[in-house]
Amino acid sequence: MADRTAEASRTSSDIVPAPNAASAGAGGIKAWLPLIVTALVMPAMAIATTKFILLPKLQQSAAPSTEGAHEGGKEEGKSEGKPDAHGKPGASTKGKFNVALSKIIVNVSGTMGTRYLMTSVTLTGNSPDFKNKIEDNKDQLLDLASGTLSSKTIADLANPGARNQIRTELMAVFNNAMGGNVIQEIFITELAIQ
Repeated sequence: MADRTAEASRTSSDIVPAPNAASAGAGGIKAWLPLIVTALVMPAMAIATTKFILLPKLQQSAAPSTEGAHEGGKEEGKSEGKPDAHGKPGASTKGKFNVALSKIIVNVSGTMGTRYLMTSVTLTGNSPDFKNKIEDNKDQLLDLASGTLSSKTIADLANPGARNQIRTELMAVFNNAMGGNVIQEIFITELAIQ
């Protein structure tokens, strides 16, 4: 009888490790399963989020800001004058007249001529002879714009308020040269650093 008890205990102890070994192997895969699923699903979710959520929102927010500056004056008024930077005629809206100064290219200060800044601006005024005044002084205004823009460094242009600072400086320089408050607003229609 003692032999049967010892034999029974051997049999039960032999059977017990086998299921533990199988469950240990299955437990290892189960432990890694969330990591495997995450590694496969996250890139797909990132691509879908970028393509279907972020890009449409960026395109939607960029479209009104560029269209508003160019088409805002065109909707209510009549078109007249020379074409602006985009080939559209200068617009007149409730006594406001637009004149474009296109493709002003200067070397960025401190780069020894290796980097350049290209910009286009639209000048807005409300006097009836605004376009004539700008056309008569266009060379002087381009020279002043070149001088002002070429004094900017990469650090100046990387500043978050750089566009507003450039706009303010150009308006002050232009109005000083024109002898009064001739230019009411300046729109920067293009600004690129290469």
